[in-house]
Amino acid sequence: MILAGGLATRLRPLTLVTNKHLLPVYNKPMIYYPLEAVAKAGIKEVLVSSSPIHAGDFTNLLGAGEEFGLKIYYAVQKNPKGGIADAIALAEEFAQNEKLLVVLGDNIFNFNLKDAVNKFEKTEKGAMVFGVKMPTESKQYGVIELDSDGRVLSIEEKPDNPKSNIAQTGIYMYDSRVFDFVKNLTPSAREELEVTDLNNFYLKEGTMQCEIIDWWIDAGTSHDELLHANNMVYDKIRKGEL
Repeated sequence: MILAGGLATRLRPLTLVTNKHLLPVYNKPMIYYPLEAVAKAGIKEVLVSSSPIHAGDFTNLLGAGEEFGLKIYYAVQKNPKGGIADAIALAEEFAQNEKLLVVLGDNIFNFNLKDAVNKFEKTEKGAMVFGVKMPTESKQYGVIELDSDGRVLSIEEKPDNPKSNIAQTGIYMYDSRVFDFVKNLTPSAREELEVTDLNNFYLKEGTMQCEIIDWWIDAGTSHDELLHANNMVYDKIRKGEL
């Protein structure tokens, strides 16, 4: 599942008439990057969620997914402020009791997810998050704390005192119980169903795994990060790394 909803108020005026996931990152629309990542992982069917006002724009751009070697389905998140976990709930019928890979549509990365997907397929139950080591404190992100054996000890959303330099990316894998867990969530102070609260269900039962990736950009958080994403992608392409 690729999440491409929301209002993207932090990117206005760029997003006054379009969805942020349709904005260009160097030479292609932002949403192409997560689509290419899931295709490279060997996944064949993808559900793209978006807001009502922009749903038609995604179908016009992506069609049925042939360009990516995928079969793309679409879902509409009626409440654009519902949060990530609220959007994940839309995939219950699509998942059909199978495990689910979730990627936020504004995430730019080049990590091959295939080995992690294969590893997760073999697990009986649980979830997996993906982290990236940041050069400085990652107060603006969710922060993953690991023990010496790589087990997840805690995940905190935008903490004042981060327990590690590992930022949580917008890449998640869940077993089929995820939809029951979402139904037991209550809205946070910002009136969203928080993905960190969802992940804590797995954390408490000791079934949360973590994979570390090499680099990642959340291109949809600010004008500066969008510019950073464009520059990094250009640099990676110039070096033959993307």
